[in-house]
Amino acid sequence: MRKIDISANGETEDNFHAKFATPFAVIGVRTEDEWLVDIDYLPLDTSELMPQNELASEVCDQLQEYLTNSDYEFNLALHIRGTPFQRRVWQAIKAIPCGQTNSYAAIAKQLHTSPRAVGGACGANNIPIIIPCHRVITKNSGLGGFMNANDGQPLLIKRWLLRHEGANA
Repeated sequence: MRKIDISANGETEDNFHAKFATPFAVIGVRTEDEWLVDIDYLPLDTSELMPQNELASEVCDQLQEYLTNSDYEFNLALHIRGTPFQRRVWQAIKAIPCGQTNSYAAIAKQLHTSPRAVGGACGANNIPIIIPCHRVITKNSGLGGFMNANDGQPLLIKRWLLRHEGANA
């Protein structure tokens, strides 16, 4: 999980526009102009931050809707930063329906690449939940990694999200 830097005066230097508490993490939201640019999973003991702009408020509203209804389809303007390859992987991930999973290997085959490259693109996803990289698992029905980790809190988050969506993993 991403750590927050604290300045000498106690203020955070993370530039979040909202910090939204969920059962599995505090979600840090960053926006630029009219775009959602980053979502970070922060430790559960992170202080919440009320939305600082209209878009951050809309992101939090939609996240709350997702927590209430796992089938909720996000409708947000995304500023997706990544290589052309990463964007292709993220498009494939966005196509995985709620409540279902796909494997790194299957996505790799579809994109003519390797499972490890797909995993790397998943780890570089700067807008998780919206681009649901938690729906990507190993070929043998194992969870695989999450947030560039193979154990600990990231996998607890992945399990929570998959259970919330009713996915078999």
